[in-house]
Amino acid sequence: MLTAHTIKIIQSLDKKKYRQKYNLFLVEGNKIIKELPDSDYQIADLYSADPELLPIETVKKEKILPAELKKISFLQHPKDSVAVCKLPDQAVIKDVDIQIVLDGIQDPGNLGTIIRLADWFGIEQIICSTDTVDVYNPKVIQATMGSFLRVNVCYTDLEEYLSQYSCPILGTDMTGENIYNTDFPKKFSLVFGNEGNGLRPSTEQLITKMITIPRFGNRQSTESLNVSMSAGIILGNIFSTR
Repeated sequence: MLTAHTIKIIQSLDKKKYRQKYNLFLVEGNKIIKELPDSDYQIADLYSADPELLPIETVKKEKILPAELKKISFLQHPKDSVAVCKLPDQAVIKDVDIQIVLDGIQDPGNLGTIIRLADWFGIEQIICSTDTVDVYNPKVIQATMGSFLRVNVCYTDLEEYLSQYSCPILGTDMTGENIYNTDFPKKFSLVFGNEGNGLRPSTEQLITKMITIPRFGNRQSTESLNVSMSAGIILGNIFSTR
């Protein structure tokens, strides 16, 4: 049975400072939890309303009541199980051909979707500014649908990192070169800016080329595209020509 103290700790994991304090984060739902044993992530505790549906033998599963599951879940409609996992060591930046760079993305759903897109297109790494939303935010983890297990997400000082990056840096905005006319290099970084403000000036100064998704609809139509939607369109175009 879950103690009040344990419930309080798990409930606090929606905030970054408590994830760092306890060195823990939450993963919800059997579908994603089943993938954890084959990853580099370590499960600390596993709680399930129906443990028989979770074939993981390496970790002790604690059966809990649906009412208890609701107390420790961050979902409006709690799923079957909750895994409390240990935070890994800080991710190390790797040398890859194509990587996504995020400059101040704030919405957890956007980050989670972009991680899922990266996984779909085989992009192994995402570099984030230090003020980008935390990858271990429960809403980010849920939005990735397990893709966080396969994409290396690193946080760093973007200005310092990009100033030392030797390959082309492609930025995205509303006035760049048409993506359908762009010849994408073999090795490059693709940078997306904040949802409301776009790329910050210090990042923009380091961009090799700006690219954009052309608008085909009426000029009175939607003002802009959601950043994760833009990422999906641009990545689809990049890989259609490779």
